[in-house]
Amino acid sequence: MKKILTVFFLACLSCVAMAQDKDNVIDEIVWVVGDDAILRSDVEARRLFMQNEGQRLDGDPYCAIPEQMAIQKLYLNQAKIDSIEASESQVIQQADQWINWAINQIGSREKLEEYYGKKVSQIRDEQKEQFREQQIVSEMQRNLIGEIKLTPSEIRKFYNQLAKDSLPTIPTTVEVQIITFEPKIPFDVTDAIKARLRDFTEQINSGKMEFSTLARLYSEDPASAPRGGEMGFMSKTDLVPEFANVAFNLSDPKRVSQVVQTEYGYHIIQLIEKRGNRINCRHILLRPKVSEKELTEATVRMDSLYTDLKADKFSFEEAATFVSYDKDTRNNKGLMVNQNHEGNNYGTPKFEMQELPQEVGKIVYDMQVGDISKPFTMITDKQKEVVAIVKLKSRTEQHKANLSDDFQAMKNLVEQRKREELLDEWIKKKQKSTYVRIAEGWRNCDFKYPGWVKE
Repeated sequence: MKKILTVFFLACLSCVAMAQDKDNVIDEIVWVVGDDAILRSDVEARRLFMQNEGQRLDGDPYCAIPEQMAIQKLYLNQAKIDSIEASESQVIQQADQWINWAINQIGSREKLEEYYGKKVSQIRDEQKEQFREQQIVSEMQRNLIGEIKLTPSEIRKFYNQLAKDSLPTIPTTVEVQIITFEPKIPFDVTDAIKARLRDFTEQINSGKMEFSTLARLYSEDPASAPRGGEMGFMSKTDLVPEFANVAFNLSDPKRVSQVVQTEYGYHIIQLIEKRGNRINCRHILLRPKVSEKELTEATVRMDSLYTDLKADKFSFEEAATFVSYDKDTRNNKGLMVNQNHEGNNYGTPKFEMQELPQEVGKIVYDMQVGDISKPFTMITDKQKEVVAIVKLKSRTEQHKANLSDDFQAMKNLVEQRKREELLDEWIKKKQKSTYVRIAEGWRNCDFKYPGWVKE
């Protein structure tokens, strides 16, 4: 990703130079939509960005890209008329998150400024404008579409009209239950970590070492350590409660917090800046290491549980409820929930194989429905080493969509088609009432919406 961003930055500089060299024109207006202009440099920058990101366009990019930009301007112009505005707090949050991500990818604030040739504050302002426009366009589209209500008969009609070779393929999905056990960490190990963090605090407070230097050398948070422990601006809800309660009570950037324990490990925190209800701070994270002795003991205990489960002394669901350390699944009888499944904001118990944690996926791949695995070790999303047992609750093999098994998937497909139809109709109608001018040399295109060029 660092290479992509570097190439993109250099490419942007190249496109400006190209615009300056061609016919000695610094830039030129290639489209006008309403009162807004689309510049050659805007199109070129978008093309290079998409190219470097591996995004493909159907047809000529010098036709498709300005058309995409023109459509966005139609939405933005209508949003002005309808007084639709973006949520400033959400825009700021998105821009801050993007800046944090970009710094993490490139390595430092200084390198980010070097790549873009601008101060971080200027880059943030540009990102805010992009996110603001994206949010306004999305809200405008939601207003235009409204709530789509479909009856089961409409979905069946749509399904019956589709040619069999046009039916979407539903990939193999599984439902998995899990029980985890965390090896016990001896007190002497946690006491040693706390003592080490207190020693870091003394070095920082005495001026012997900078917090950022110690974070780069010793912090076990791979995301923030390369940035000297800097986490970027976050709200309370972005942080685990134990961390947030301490961080948001800090007031002196020169002081360091007491040692804080969270589910990720042990931290010390230093304030950088407060901005409204958001905070930017540094932290150093140290995690207790599980010894072979504790890991072996945990495995033996889970072996015993596995034997009892196979002997039907109690059900997997009962064991998950009363034994498992995994708080995210314990109250759900061990059933794992896929929070990242595309098109489902509330999570689903169904996972495609590549969506499962890697260690779980390897085990589940060869299991039959109802099988219970032997204990295995895995690293959780909190970076803790645990011993786990899984049960394959269900498996649905890859197949062509059908109404009995995939009604929700078909419903989502019909809703998406309806959205596209409504937006297509609106764009065609809006074209007729909007002033559009396309420069010579940019008109000879096979546009998706031919109404741009008016005779």
